[in-house]
Amino acid sequence: MATANNRILLVEDDQNFGDVLRSYLEMHEYNVTLATDGMAGLESFKKGEFDLCIFDVMMPKMDGFTLAKEVRDLDTEMPIIFLTAKTMKEDVLKGFKLGADDYISKPFNSEELLYRIQAILKRRQKKDDPREEIKEFTIGKYHFNFPLRILTFTPDDGTDEQKEKLSPKEAQLLRMFCMYVNDILPRSAALTKIWGEDNYFTARSMDVFVTKLRKYLKKDTNIEIVNIHGNGFQLLIRTGEEV
Repeated sequence: MATANNRILLVEDDQNFGDVLRSYLEMHEYNVTLATDGMAGLESFKKGEFDLCIFDVMMPKMDGFTLAKEVRDLDTEMPIIFLTAKTMKEDVLKGFKLGADDYISKPFNSEELLYRIQAILKRRQKKDDPREEIKEFTIGKYHFNFPLRILTFTPDDGTDEQKEKLSPKEAQLLRMFCMYVNDILPRSAALTKIWGEDNYFTARSMDVFVTKLRKYLKKDTNIEIVNIHGNGFQLLIRTGEEV
């Protein structure tokens, strides 16, 4: 059973099909926002808050794959289901490489879609960590606002604060370091949560982002991100200040 918090963004260029599917989902107590092209879908995503997205693949102005990439840049954890008339293997693989949670070919059984949505939302709820409710962190002489992705450094000499706007992945990774402060952040945990998979290429990408975070945090000499060989990384704050 859905709850009032289950908000779905449905992007489908077939207005009639979209209306029918929206009505069906609303009948099962989902709150559905319908957009009829990729650009409108992206604008709806930026303006609203959603628990799951359902994207048609073939759409005008912006296809579903491009839309999913844009959404992933804004929210790396947003569940996405692709709907498509295509059944070609390369299209299915492309969808999953973009981090799709499911891929359903038209025509499909509406009840099957309902069960798939419920399964995805249930898995997401199980992953929820109480620490993720924390939106702002103190890191030594820094203040980190995760929703705004702003890292602020306050110098001891009373000069003006220095602000850095982080990219979505930089912000996600720094938040995980804050959640594990002075403890080991397992590499596999960060890769799975932020990049969607743990492999050689995503691990190299993570190393690049760790280097960027070290550069942002270097103004406070009591802060260090250290490698824990064979395991992951550790954000150390030597002043004893809590995050």
